[in-house]
Amino acid sequence: MSPFLIIALLTFLAGILAVVGIYSICSDLFLRDQTRVGARVDEEFRKRQREQAKKSTLFKNLDRLTTEAPEGFDKEERSGLGHRFEALVEQSGLNLSPGRLLTIMAVAGLAPGALGALLLHNLLVGGVFALVGVAAPLLYVSYKRNARLNKLLSQLPDAFDLMARVIRAGQTTSQALLAVVDEFDRPLSAEVGYCYEQQNLGLPPDVAYRDLARRTGLLEIKIFVLGLLVQQQTGGNLAELLEKLAGVVRERFRLRGKIKTLTAEGRIQAAILLAMPPFVFVLMWLLNPRYGQVLIDHYSLLVGTAVWEVIGALWIRKIINFDF
Repeated sequence: MSPFLIIALLTFLAGILAVVGIYSICSDLFLRDQTRVGARVDEEFRKRQREQAKKSTLFKNLDRLTTEAPEGFDKEERSGLGHRFEALVEQSGLNLSPGRLLTIMAVAGLAPGALGALLLHNLLVGGVFALVGVAAPLLYVSYKRNARLNKLLSQLPDAFDLMARVIRAGQTTSQALLAVVDEFDRPLSAEVGYCYEQQNLGLPPDVAYRDLARRTGLLEIKIFVLGLLVQQQTGGNLAELLEKLAGVVRERFRLRGKIKTLTAEGRIQAAILLAMPPFVFVLMWLLNPRYGQVLIDHYSLLVGTAVWEVIGALWIRKIINFDF
C-alpha cells in the first residue's frame, strides 16, 4: 500500500474522530440543558393539569356521576345550545371560558358595527359589520376545535397500539395511560394526562373515563371508554381489544380522508358560489357607488339574499357532510 493512500485514510479517520468529538462536546454543553428544560416543562405541564383537575366540577357531583349509565355519552348531542357552546369552547383547546368568548364576540361586533354606522351613516351597513365581527371569533374557535380534534383522531391508533403493548407487558391501565402521556404530543397527551391526574386525585376510573369521552366528543374515544368499562365489569383481553380498536380507528380515518377527497370538488364549488354574491356586491360598490346604493336603499333584497345564502350553505353542508 502506497504511503499516499495510508496518509489519506489516516486523514479521513482523523476528520471523522474530530466531528464525533465536537458533536459529543456540543451534546454535553447544549443538549443536556435542553433535556433538563424539556423535563422541567413536562413537570410544569403536569402540575398545571393537576391544578385543573382539582378544580373539576366532577368532585362536587360525584354521587350522580358514579351512577350514570354509559348511555349518557350522547347526552351532549341531546343537550341545548348552551351546552354545545360550552363544548365548542372546551374542545378548542384555547385558554378561554364561554363567558370570555361571549365578551369578545360582543366587543368584536359592537366596535365595527358602531364605526360602520357612524362613518357611512347607514344602519344596515353597521349591522352587517356587527354580524361579521360577532361571527369572526366564533369561526376562529370552531376552526381551532376542528383542527385539534383532527389531530387528536390521527394520534389515536398509535396510542391504542402503545397501550396494548404496555398491557401485554403486564402493566396496569393507569400505567398505559401514563405511557401515552410521555410518548405523545398534544392534544392527546393533554387529554389523557388530565384523565390520569383525575384518577390520582381520587376520582373513580369509570367517571374519569366518561369525562374524557365527554370532553373530546369523538366517537372513537367513546368506543374506547365503553370498552374499558365493559372490560372492568366482565373481564377479557384488554390488549386484544385495544389492538382491534386501533385497526378500526385507522380504517375509519382512512375512509374519512377518502370521503374528503371525493367531496373536495363539491366543497370548492360551494365556497365559490357562497362567496360570489358578497364579492360582486363589494366590487360593484367600489366601481359604481350609486348603483350599489340602489341595493342598500332596497335592503329587503339584501336580507332575502342573505337568507337564501344561509339556506344554500346549510343545504350544501348537509350534502357533503355525513356520518359513517
